[in-house]
Amino acid sequence: MRKVKKALISVSDKSNLKSVLKILRKNKIEIISSGGTYKEIIKLGFDCLEVSKYTGFPEIMDGRIKTLHPKIHAGILVNRKKKSHLRDLKKNKFYEIDLVIVNFYPFEEILNLKKNQSKIIENIDIGGPTMVRAAAKNFNDVTVVTNTKQYRELISELSKNKGSTSLVFRQKMSSEAFSETAYYDSVISNYFNIKTNNKFPNKKLIYGNLIEKLRYGENPHQNAGIYSNKNNLGLKKLNGKQLSYNNYNDIFSALLISKSLPKNSGVVIVKHANPCGVSSNKNKIKSYQLALKCDPVSAFGGIVSCNFKINKKLAIELNKQFFEVIIGKGIDRVALKLLSKKKNLRIIDSTNLKSNEMYNIISNFDTLLLQTLDNKVFTKKDFNVVSKKKPSTKMLKDLIFAFNVCRYVKSNAIVLTSEDSTIGIGSGQPSRLDSCKIAIEKMKKFYNSKNKDQILAASDAFFPFVDGIETLVQAGISAIIQPSGSIRDKEIIKFANQTGTILVFSKTRHFRH
Repeated sequence: MRKVKKALISVSDKSNLKSVLKILRKNKIEIISSGGTYKEIIKLGFDCLEVSKYTGFPEIMDGRIKTLHPKIHAGILVNRKKKSHLRDLKKNKFYEIDLVIVNFYPFEEILNLKKNQSKIIENIDIGGPTMVRAAAKNFNDVTVVTNTKQYRELISELSKNKGSTSLVFRQKMSSEAFSETAYYDSVISNYFNIKTNNKFPNKKLIYGNLIEKLRYGENPHQNAGIYSNKNNLGLKKLNGKQLSYNNYNDIFSALLISKSLPKNSGVVIVKHANPCGVSSNKNKIKSYQLALKCDPVSAFGGIVSCNFKINKKLAIELNKQFFEVIIGKGIDRVALKLLSKKKNLRIIDSTNLKSNEMYNIISNFDTLLLQTLDNKVFTKKDFNVVSKKKPSTKMLKDLIFAFNVCRYVKSNAIVLTSEDSTIGIGSGQPSRLDSCKIAIEKMKKFYNSKNKDQILAASDAFFPFVDGIETLVQAGISAIIQPSGSIRDKEIIKFANQTGTILVFSKTRHFRH
């Protein structure tokens, strides 16, 4: 146990401070503070000694220099078991500081609110993290508190131990303190990397706030949690059971696709992180029905994402099927009431979801595979028509829609579409030919339109042999879009011309493993 006699408090977030001050006064703990925190403590009616009076040195440089003083840091870092440390303390008329309560300038918050770099820079805290690191290092003697959420634990600890803290408690607070300083520095580092366009620095810091501990991972024997580099995900759960690891994985897959579709006209149905139906029909009800029609069997127990506000009419249609999660860019009151009748159905509002600079991260064997997102916005300039037969403006637009969906399907990926909706998807096969066959099989099973001359196909990479494109043409596909780059591109083009097939080459490949 270590008796707390002197506490230093310097907090940017002054909420709930009164509850801590009460327990400190009850245990006759002397308080030192500075700047706005000092004024707040006095205002709340508690005794406090200002840092400048304690050190005998004034605050200077607009408050940049307040706590950076030997009297402060010697008091925090002194090892109570070392006689030489205690002699140095006594010789310089310094005193032990037993409790440090600090939270930092709100750099992350300012970053989100302001673009003025000088104001952003001024909110990089120096003194706060320095004191926290010192206190965390000296956890054997000093207690450090870095978050208002820890106040309750501190009050409980001081209450049950009559003004003292246990080593176990101090070690726990130390661990959390070092995480806090590391997170803070990571945010600052990331800001400067973005500012200097340094996408892959020599030292890459990945940081995040724990949003939720999940029931388990992909399987019940695996532990899981979800973190975000924001304080929340921008997703609001309005109804239903706790989201699982697999739910989140599917939700992110669905949102990536729906955000790539034209505004207010996209419906995506995802199962096991793969789309099993996508439509961008402008009629919202029809868009959902067409997405479902692509593969209603796979859609069972899947996730639906709409990039528009869900209304009563759509809610009635959605309620006819079993889904694990329904996502809307807003959900009106009546629709929410209808959908919430299924108490386990997770209903998510994605209105506040923002996608800034993001990376794909895969971690295995203590390594990180890091890459920028494949979120390129396609235009006509990204494609070349290489066949003699040319697509109409509308058909080219529909081919680009098919290609856009295809890049979100696990490789090898083949997507068949009719106008603005998918009608067959083949995914995740080691053989591209097998993906063709699966997509065709799905189409034959669920698609029965008479307008067969408008069936289009997209491939996420080039066809290495003619057999893939030949299989598609034999199934009635009239136009194909694919990346170029095969040594057999000329053979593919020749086959397209011989069969009167429209062939469009993309300048970029879009694998998704």
